[in-house]
Amino acid sequence: MSDGEMHTGGCVCGAVRFRAIGKPKRVTVCHCTWCQRRTGSAFGVEAVFDEADIEIAGDTVGRYRHRSDESGRWLDIEFCTRCGSNLGFTLEAVPGIRTLPAGAFDEAGWLTARAQEFRHVFARSRRDWADLGAAAEVHERHFRG
Repeated sequence: MSDGEMHTGGCVCGAVRFRAIGKPKRVTVCHCTWCQRRTGSAFGVEAVFDEADIEIAGDTVGRYRHRSDESGRWLDIEFCTRCGSNLGFTLEAVPGIRTLPAGAFDEAGWLTARAQEFRHVFARSRRDWADLGAAAEVHERHFRG
């Protein structure tokens, strides 16, 4: 693993933990329809690291191989088989890198657009209902209290 700062995280139930050394190469915000289905949201947000800079520990890691409808290349998605949490993925198209879901870090506040490169990809599939524009109600906590 590279020298540098360490960031830890894991799944919701705690059965799987990970650590990443150093800063990510970039943070990708993917708006493709596959990531929308994969996350159940408007996009997926993944921190991209060299595989050598990541360690994952736990005995409940599952894997699913998905083939892209567009490129035909595979993506190996990892998840906790106990709670279903996303644990990132590897891509056939980019050997030697691995993603970790940005929201799964214990302290995700270190990921900022000022400190890392953020890339939005597949913007052609972007959902306009995910925008926090002027027309949207915004509440710091739940709207019921």
